[in-house]
Amino acid sequence: MATKKTITLKQVRSANRRPERQTGTLIGLGLNKLGRTSTLEDTPAVRGMLKKVQHLVQVEEGK
Repeated sequence: MATKKTITLKQVRSANRRPERQTGTLIGLGLNKLGRTSTLEDTPAVRGMLKKVQHLVQVEEGK
């Protein structure tokens, strides 16, 4: 069975005073507080969400 690619996200900027869409996107990615990390499967949907909040998160590529 092949292992799926993952990406690890860390929230490095606050969601305060950001548009509701960006706040909702962070929650969808599993990030709701500063400093939290989330490991997700690398899919086109996750990449699209990541583009919308790339200025608020730090990305580490996984396997």
